[in-house]
Amino acid sequence: MAEWKALLLVYPKLDLRLNIGRKCQRFDHCAAEQEIGDALQSFSGFPDLVRELTSGAATIRSEVVEVQQPMHSLTIRAPNEFWPSPNDTRGELDQFAPAGRFDSLFIFWPQHDFARGDSVPGTAWGLGMGASEWSNGATYAAVANATSSAWNGEARGEVWLHEWLHGVCHHFARRGFVMPERDADGAELHGYTRSPIHGWCDYYRDLMSGNVLENGQRLGIPRNAWG
Repeated sequence: MAEWKALLLVYPKLDLRLNIGRKCQRFDHCAAEQEIGDALQSFSGFPDLVRELTSGAATIRSEVVEVQQPMHSLTIRAPNEFWPSPNDTRGELDQFAPAGRFDSLFIFWPQHDFARGDSVPGTAWGLGMGASEWSNGATYAAVANATSSAWNGEARGEVWLHEWLHGVCHHFARRGFVMPERDADGAELHGYTRSPIHGWCDYYRDLMSGNVLENGQRLGIPRNAWG
């Protein structure tokens, strides 16, 4: 059984300026208590999902830290699309998650000001990537605030699992295990359909047990690879 140590950094507030097109726009808003509560409730289900979908081969030991200061910068990832990269969370990463302390890092950030109908430009609810020196040797994923209906439309913990899997698939691919095309994003491509109750968990279960069928081969992370 493999235990992954995970840290969630919660940023309740933004206070920054971004160059959007030809304009410099200020974003100064906080996530509502309900939005933070929804995110934490979902995150609390993430370890249970990992344990269930790997039949106990992998477990998550998680910690949560609420960051007191606002997030003061974001990184552009595409024209007029921004996200909190490790450059933007560097101070907190080095303070709370120096190299070797955690296997996986998560960021919650208030992309949307639902009260004013204002949002930092960006199309993805979450983004995830593999471990590197940039992220202090841990997988790294960022998830934005959302409406309660968005969280309720997922299996509890699913969005965190999905972004984590991008980093985890990278981890195992580097060790020689062949991942299916598009790894965590490959459900529809491989013939899976989304359940209104369990989301894409049927696909994630097969991905996390090396049972995604592609070109006559079963790909993904075999259960014995978890250690």
